Amino acid sequence: MDSRIKCTLSKFTDDTKLCGMVDTLERRDAIQRDLDRLEEWACVNLMKFNKGKCKVLHVGLRNPKHNYRMDGEQP
Repeated sequence: MDSRIKCTLSKFTDDTKLCGMVDTLERRDAIQRDLDRLEEWACVNLMKFNKGKCKVLHVGLRNPKHNYRMDGEQP
C-alpha cells in the first residue's frame, strides 16, 4: 500500500492516516497525489475507504486550510 506514498502513512487495524506539512503548494499537491494513490490502491484491491469517516485535521495558526478530495468528494 505505501510503496508509492511520499507523505507519512500510519496504519493500525482498519485506520489509515496520511500526514504531511503543507507550507507550499507543491506539498499540498503531494498530499493530494498520495490520497489519489490510496484510492487507486483500494480500487485495485477491491476495497473502499469510508469517505463518511474521512476527516482533514488542520493544525497551526497560519494554516491555509486547503481542501482535499477522495474520489472527487471532499471529506
